[in-house]
Amino acid sequence: MSMPNLTEPDLIPDRPIVPPRSGKRYRAFTQSQGGSPRISSMFSFGHKSTMPDPADALRGRTEPLPTAERHFVNGQPLKGPYPPGSEIIDFALGCFWGAEKDFWQVPGVIVTAVGYQGGFTPNANYNEVCSGRTGHAESVRVVYDPAKVSLEELLRVFWEHHDPTQGYRQGNDMGTQYRSAIYPHTDAQRAAAEASRALYQAELTKAGYGAITTEIVDAPEFFFAEDYHQQYLAKNPSGYCPVHATGVKFSGPIQQMQQV
Repeated sequence: MSMPNLTEPDLIPDRPIVPPRSGKRYRAFTQSQGGSPRISSMFSFGHKSTMPDPADALRGRTEPLPTAERHFVNGQPLKGPYPPGSEIIDFALGCFWGAEKDFWQVPGVIVTAVGYQGGFTPNANYNEVCSGRTGHAESVRVVYDPAKVSLEELLRVFWEHHDPTQGYRQGNDMGTQYRSAIYPHTDAQRAAAEASRALYQAELTKAGYGAITTEIVDAPEFFFAEDYHQQYLAKNPSGYCPVHATGVKFSGPIQQMQQV
């Protein structure tokens, strides 16, 4: 694999160990490793509460990370080509393991993939994203058939499956990689996303929640994550990925949203 001339600390090597996240699984993992300070410190650097300055971001690499060719659950090509008439939208809502499963179970979704998006580092690996020095969010690419599932339904899944008021965190998962975001690929998707945010804010306010912090910006480049992250909860059914949903329903009214 061709690599730019990088020196420490410009590159953080990926490791074969799947990094546990904060909370119960993190504590169990460090205990299983004998409470190793090296292991503990390796996974404690992801708690970043501010976006990095682009000048300070890790430089990354020129070649994409190796990843799966097909979806582990439905066998569809992960990177395409996708069927004619399909559309793409990207979502970030915390831990991408559980978020991806939320979407691949929706009828009308053709294929999903997890990746890194919205930051500054090309082709970053997971450990680099966890360092807080890439600016990327953990995101889910959703390819769907608009004749079988509406964008409104995908937005409902997005809003109802996380807490969009938490800024750079979801529960005990803390860091810029866990921020809430919608990355539309068309003007119509962006209008619908913005309308849905206003509608859901009204529901959250009635329930006593604060302001939504979800960013909605035109889709930046999507960097596919490593193979072991793709459809992680299908490969590891007992895998740990906490749900941070508010319990507040997205009730519309759907007719007030931009139709796509």
